[in-house]
Amino acid sequence: MAIIAEEQIIHYPQLDTVLMVEEFIKEHSGEYKKRALWEHLPKKMMYQTFNVVYDYLLESGKIARDSEGKICWIWNPELVKKYLADELLTIR
Repeated sequence: MAIIAEEQIIHYPQLDTVLMVEEFIKEHSGEYKKRALWEHLPKKMMYQTFNVVYDYLLESGKIARDSEGKICWIWNPELVKKYLADELLTIR
């Protein structure tokens, strides 16, 4: 997994940009590969900015790539709350 070093990031995305990408991925989960996803976003952005958002979502566990390279939304906060509330489960 390639991580962009801080000194290479020219433009950090604004919160509304990150949220727009998140929402688009939720609505189109499993439909697009990385490049096609960027091309079909409702608002245009630089590919480098998209990569910053993409890397953030991937590393935070909100998205994943399947064996074909398609991007899927996997974050489920309700399920996380359920598991965290279960006293029989422990975090190692």
